[in-house]
Amino acid sequence: MHDEGRLRAYYRGRPIAGRDGTDDEVTCYAESSDGVNWTKPDLGIYEIHGSRENNVVLSGETPASHNFCPFLDSNPDGLAKQRYKALGGTSAGLIGYVSADGLHWQRIQETPVFTKGIFDSQNVAFYSETEQQYVCYFRTWTETGYGGFRTVSRATSKDFLNWSDPVAMTFGDRPYEHLYTNQTHPYFRAPHIYLGVAARFMPGRQVLSAEEAVRIGVDRNYFKDCSDAVLLSTRGGNRYDRTFMESFVRPGLGLENWVSRTNYPALGIVPTGDGQLSFYLQKNYGQPTSHLKRYTLRTDGFASVHAGFDSGEMVTKPIAFSAKENVRLRLNFATSAAGSIQVELQDSDGRALPGFSLADSPALIGDAIERTVTWNSDSKLGSLAGKPIRVRFVLKDADIYSMQFD
Repeated sequence: MHDEGRLRAYYRGRPIAGRDGTDDEVTCYAESSDGVNWTKPDLGIYEIHGSRENNVVLSGETPASHNFCPFLDSNPDGLAKQRYKALGGTSAGLIGYVSADGLHWQRIQETPVFTKGIFDSQNVAFYSETEQQYVCYFRTWTETGYGGFRTVSRATSKDFLNWSDPVAMTFGDRPYEHLYTNQTHPYFRAPHIYLGVAARFMPGRQVLSAEEAVRIGVDRNYFKDCSDAVLLSTRGGNRYDRTFMESFVRPGLGLENWVSRTNYPALGIVPTGDGQLSFYLQKNYGQPTSHLKRYTLRTDGFASVHAGFDSGEMVTKPIAFSAKENVRLRLNFATSAAGSIQVELQDSDGRALPGFSLADSPALIGDAIERTVTWNSDSKLGSLAGKPIRVRFVLKDADIYSMQFD
């Protein structure tokens, strides 16, 4: 999570391999100023194997450390001593935790806050500023028990204590796939849109032979499947948009990347530089070389509207923006040296608005996270506030990543 100029990471720790959900699981903590260089501070909170020189923030809380998942609570009515919240647990249900500093945690109550689900993977919660409630996306199956596909359900709460019954997420006309984790969270640049870099699990899709598994040192139970990362989005409610069924991050070169449960994304898409986002994938699962790997994107760079050298067009559905002074249209875009973007504003029937036609639009050239669009040197759009308009883009060897009336 990004928290007041630093990045904070929480992860499961255990001294030896063994069964999940046992007493030897703990939750550990690391922090970074840049997302690249991480430190594991000696916190002195828990005594582990006779020493308090460790970075453990939760111990003895079986089975919460199996999948302890904190978040920074943005609820404006939240208490300072509960600024951080978390859920963790397995078959018995999810236990709620609170903290003032993100390091010292206590249960919000002794019993689980809800129990209707199968919680054996990461279960992610947050406060939705747009829905004005807490939301949790968690593991379920499409059929009774452990039948069908691993999928996602959603529950909501006003107080983090009393949760609604689960509602299964839908995917429109897209087929079910095994989604082992969903990692759904509001995108900080547009918090009404929740993005998930999810783990897509392909059970029984074996790449390695037994001999190759021995060669790379993977646990014998973890090489007969493979997985990758896919992109999900939702605007609340129980529908995911799976516009892109393709892999968001492919496993990549190397046999070590084609074993069971590797390539699983960590929760969090965080700013780590000027115009840069980072997210993290767990690599080399079940191997001595297990680690997190950082991936980067340009800001908003999850997908783009793209046209090649021969040009292309996009026209939006009718949209409206609220009345504000000095409203402008800003684009996140990139062109080649020979490329360009022009913008036309139309009425809801597709007719160019006077003064905002393509002929009035100078070509945008370059690469910018946020550039204001102009027409005949004017960028103010206040006269159009509240009216349904369409936006026509004409692109040549260019990409548009996001747009905003602001």
